[in-house]
Amino acid sequence: MEIKKIAFLDVYSYEDSAVMGVIMATDSDTKPIEFRITSPIKPTNFQKILYGNVLKEHILVELLALPLIKALNENIDIILVNNPLFLGINNKQDIQTVRIFTGNPSNGEKGSALQLKPANGTPNALFIDTSKEIENELGGIVESLVKIAKTRDLIEPFERLQLACEQVSVKRSKE
Repeated sequence: MEIKKIAFLDVYSYEDSAVMGVIMATDSDTKPIEFRITSPIKPTNFQKILYGNVLKEHILVELLALPLIKALNENIDIILVNNPLFLGINNKQDIQTVRIFTGNPSNGEKGSALQLKPANGTPNALFIDTSKEIENELGGIVESLVKIAKTRDLIEPFERLQLACEQVSVKRSKE
């Protein structure tokens, strides 16, 4: 599998428990090609009662991730996420989605996590894991991502997304 276009999918949380979804499509050098963001979503107390502990996953998958993916004009080869709840999209759309994270996966992480070789200057080890729907494809995904991770920090685009969301939220608060 050759990865030419990557989507980085994240969530931005406000202090008042509202969230926005954000996605950035990039080339394999992580240069932006397309950017999308949702309006803030704030669940009501009634929704919190009805959904219980599945509310956050429902918001992230159904209300943020899927609409953002459908809105993309670019054909994406893979979606990288840093929140494990986003992995629920693997059984709802066709683009392989994996979680990338730093640290030690033995500290409460899933046992299927595989290590990537970090880019020069990346201080922590990188790991990826995914949902059971595509777990058997994880080895091939690692091989493809290792080529990119040798020259690019695959965590850094998530930092860009958070900064972009902060800019958008500041702009919205001034309106």
